[in-house]
Amino acid sequence: MTNDDGIHSPGIIALAEALSTVGEVVVVAPDRERSAIGHSLTLHAPLRADEISPGYFAISGTPTDCVNLGIHGLFSTRPDLVVSGINRGGNMGDDVTYSGTVAAAMEATLMGVPAFAISLDASTFRREDFTVAAVFAAGLAQTVHSRGLPIDTFLNVNVPAGQPASVQLTRQGKRRYCDKVEKKIDPRGRAYYWIGGGDLNFFDVAGTDFHAICHGSISVTPLHLDLTNFRSFDVLSTWDFDLQKPD
Repeated sequence: MTNDDGIHSPGIIALAEALSTVGEVVVVAPDRERSAIGHSLTLHAPLRADEISPGYFAISGTPTDCVNLGIHGLFSTRPDLVVSGINRGGNMGDDVTYSGTVAAAMEATLMGVPAFAISLDASTFRREDFTVAAVFAAGLAQTVHSRGLPIDTFLNVNVPAGQPASVQLTRQGKRRYCDKVEKKIDPRGRAYYWIGGGDLNFFDVAGTDFHAICHGSISVTPLHLDLTNFRSFDVLSTWDFDLQKPD
C-alpha cells in the first residue's frame, strides 16, 4: 500500500485496516504529503526508508519511489497487489495526470504488479469518513487478486461521500478549466502566485467518472499505459513529415 497524502493520513490507516482482513499488508508511503506530484521519480538524491511501526515504512520520496522500493528494494518477495490511497479528494478526469495516488498504481502496473488507486470525493476527511471506501477497496482487492486485470491496465476508483447508490464502470471525464493562477502581492511589494485558485469543475457527461460521482455512485475507471491516440493516425498520416537536413 502507498498514497500521496503521507503515511499518517487517516485514509491510508483506514485502508490498511480493511485490507488486513484479506491479506498481509505492508505500507510503504511518503513521510509527508506529496499531493499533485504526478509520476515523479527521485533520481538525484538518496532515499531513506524508516520502519516507524511494524509493517509501516516512511519513505523520503514520492509515491512512485515508494512503489519502486516496495517492489524492488525493501522485501525479498514481490507483492501480489499494490493499492494506492485512500486519497483525500477525488482523482477524476484530466486530474489523473497530476495525481501521485494514480501515478503509484501506474508505476506498479509498469512493474508487472496488478494495482488500483482509490480516492474519496468528500468535504470532510475524518478517519471514519473513509470506512465505505476502505470496505469497497477490500472487496475489490479480492476480486483483482482472483480474476486479474487486462494487460497494461490499472483501475482508478473514486468514491462519493456517504452511502453510494451503485458502482459504475466509467471512462475518464474532462476537466472544465478556468483561471487557476492567482497573483498576489507580498508585504515587500513583490508578486507571488497561487496555482489552483480558480473554481474547478467537470463536464457532466453520462458514462464518465465525474457523472458517476455527481450521482452518488462509485466510479471504477480502467486506465491503460499506452497513451497513443490511435484515432489521430488517419489525420496525421496525411501530414508531410519532411526530414530537414542541416545546411
